[in-house]
Amino acid sequence: MVRPIVVATGTDESEWASWPAMKGWPAFPLDPPGPPLVVAPHPDDEILGVAGLMAMLGEAEVVAVTDGEASHPGSTVHTRAELAAIRRAETDEALARLQVDGPVHRLGQADGGIDEDAVVAALVPLLTPGRWCLATWREDGHPDHERVGRAAARACAATGARLLEYPIWTWHWARPDDPDVPWHRARVIDLTPAAIAAKSAAIAAFPSQIAPLGPDPADAAILPPHVLARFARPFEVVFG
Repeated sequence: MVRPIVVATGTDESEWASWPAMKGWPAFPLDPPGPPLVVAPHPDDEILGVAGLMAMLGEAEVVAVTDGEASHPGSTVHTRAELAAIRRAETDEALARLQVDGPVHRLGQADGGIDEDAVVAALVPLLTPGRWCLATWREDGHPDHERVGRAAARACAATGARLLEYPIWTWHWARPDDPDVPWHRARVIDLTPAAIAAKSAAIAAFPSQIAPLGPDPADAAILPPHVLARFARPFEVVFG
């Protein structure tokens, strides 16, 4: 279900941190049959969601569905083409900071106009039975996240790969015990101190998203501190 997302509002991280249920979610065993396939609607989604996991595994294959050129549609500083180039470079730097080995497949789809069928077609040849496929949750609230999540689910169903969904904007619009979220499927990935540090460094590789591009409101940060706080936890969550 697509939801209006206003960055200036949202559930504060302190509310999540004080939710007792979160402490009772089962741990997710890190026993992949090989490098996972990590699918990102936009550059940085894979880092916010599962950078710690990738850092601990040391390898992953990434599918960048879009180049994130629509993050600042009214920017007075950069054109869409410039933003796309900036964000591609930020992804490369973030993965280098994680010390993650593996290729990045760039699909070059339109930010805000993802073709779900085309994503399925791109993912199927990359998946095998049992391989982990991590993608944004199918009901994360952002239309691109949901299209990518549905495409990953379809590709996994066709290949026998294992779908693991990571929430991003869910932490913004949902509240503890929200009945629209499948908390019963939540699994926790506890991060090592090294993985926590690596994830922090990788997030910092996206200045186009975590800092203003310029003084105009159209160039404001997409990921201000209160949003980033949700991804500074010593653990990550997937719906398995």
